[in-house]
Amino acid sequence: MTFRPLHDRVLVRRIEAEETTAGGIIIPDTAKEKPQEGEVIAVGPGARDESGKLVPLDVKVDDRILFGKWSGTEIKLNGEDLLIMKESDILGVIEVSALARQAA
Repeated sequence: MTFRPLHDRVLVRRIEAEETTAGGIIIPDTAKEKPQEGEVIAVGPGARDESGKLVPLDVKVDDRILFGKWSGTEIKLNGEDLLIMKESDILGVIEVSALARQAA
């Protein structure tokens, strides 16, 4: 099954945080906060401005994003936990610099 968000909504898969701290301490599931970082899976066509013109979204599929702690609506699609949120709930796009790509 495929899913296409409407208007200025975005479908996001959370990117799970590390299970251990930098010092090697293992964080139990009950103490972990939900990640605020995700990957865009699908985007809607955009919102309409006051004149009715379609304004496309700034994010695209495969963008890595940061969003607010309480943003979006959690859904289960094809057995996977995902989020649907408005583009305005997205705080920013994480861009990998050219130097970081070369090092990887």
